[in-house]
Amino acid sequence: MLAALPLPLSTPSRNLVRLTFVRGITWTGFLAGIIIGIEVLSFELDVTMVITVIVSMALINITTWWRLGRPRAVTHGEYLIHLMADVAGLSLLFYFTGGSTNPFITYYLVPVTIAAATLPWRHAWTVAGAAMLAYTILLFHFQPVPQLSQGPASGGPLNLHVLGMWLNFGLSAGLVTFFIFKMAHALRSRDQALSRTREAALRNEQVLAVATQAAGTAHELGTPLSTMAVLLSEMREEARGNPVLEKDLAVLRDQVDTCKSRLRHLVENADQRRMAKPEILDADLWLTGVVQRWLVLRPDVSYHLDVADRRGRPWLAIDATLDQALTNLLNNAADANPDDIHIHLDWTAKDVIIDIRDHGPGVAMSIADQLGETFISTKSKGLGMGLFLTHATINRFGGGVSLYNHPEGGTLTEVTLPRSKPAA
Repeated sequence: MLAALPLPLSTPSRNLVRLTFVRGITWTGFLAGIIIGIEVLSFELDVTMVITVIVSMALINITTWWRLGRPRAVTHGEYLIHLMADVAGLSLLFYFTGGSTNPFITYYLVPVTIAAATLPWRHAWTVAGAAMLAYTILLFHFQPVPQLSQGPASGGPLNLHVLGMWLNFGLSAGLVTFFIFKMAHALRSRDQALSRTREAALRNEQVLAVATQAAGTAHELGTPLSTMAVLLSEMREEARGNPVLEKDLAVLRDQVDTCKSRLRHLVENADQRRMAKPEILDADLWLTGVVQRWLVLRPDVSYHLDVADRRGRPWLAIDATLDQALTNLLNNAADANPDDIHIHLDWTAKDVIIDIRDHGPGVAMSIADQLGETFISTKSKGLGMGLFLTHATINRFGGGVSLYNHPEGGTLTEVTLPRSKPAA
């Protein structure tokens, strides 16, 4: 059975399922009404053409069920075509059953309402315009049914009764299209806002949990780092006269000093009042300083830093967390491939853009959209925490991080941050 096939889960696909049910019920009702009209009320109809129209709509419905079983998602354009087919089918049926004198003529409002509630603005007005045009044509061109033109509608197709029905339809179609679309758009916007709020709340909870553990770890690491510094000083005394060993010990001491400095900054920046007032710095000077501090941690890398030749200076609101966020991205590039990392600084009237390009294996497309949203790592031994915290920090500053596979190989990481006004 076609109904047993798995259906796509996109919103237009679900809407098309509902439309198919509505179409089936509607045209079954029309068929029953035609049979009653012919057998009970003795309507004078072109039975062959009327049945042909009903059978054609039934075939469209069957074809639609078959199409819903395909894996390809339904687009708004395809959904529009189905609604236009409904308008065309209704127009043919009404043409052979009295046109504007048919009391069911206002059923045009059903596809108009569905379009207004489910389609973009332009598509909704397309369906409303098509229905209004069809109704207007049916005022003058149709096959009359004597039983429908008796009573209130006598005196010709353009008497006050029929004209009033036409005006009522035009007004109703316009109002339904406008207000239903606005209501549906408001609901969709609210759902999107709620979804973003839930995601932000979940991310903040995760960041808070990580921050709590980091604070405790910072205190715990202070003692072993101090011990390592003392031992390295003693080892340097013992290694005098051995240049190679002295150089290695100097690198180790620089690493330990950097770790101690970072821990000290972490404790100092725990003051929320200080964190609430970031410094306004020149982005060029700030980026240069971050790169220089990063080189102490990664002396094995080779890089190229260039700055766009533009007028004016790019200013940024900076705090220690933003330094760490950019350092995480630089470390990711170095982990992918430490050779020839390209760092580029550019800016526009509103944003500062920092591009980091490495020559590593790139990012798998299967996880590219999830990086930074949860603890997902591209490294075999990574926890994914660095990218998560980086995204959270940059988002807090009103910016964003995007990762792309470069056409020439490797990963291009693009950091966008809003420009600030220079400090007074």
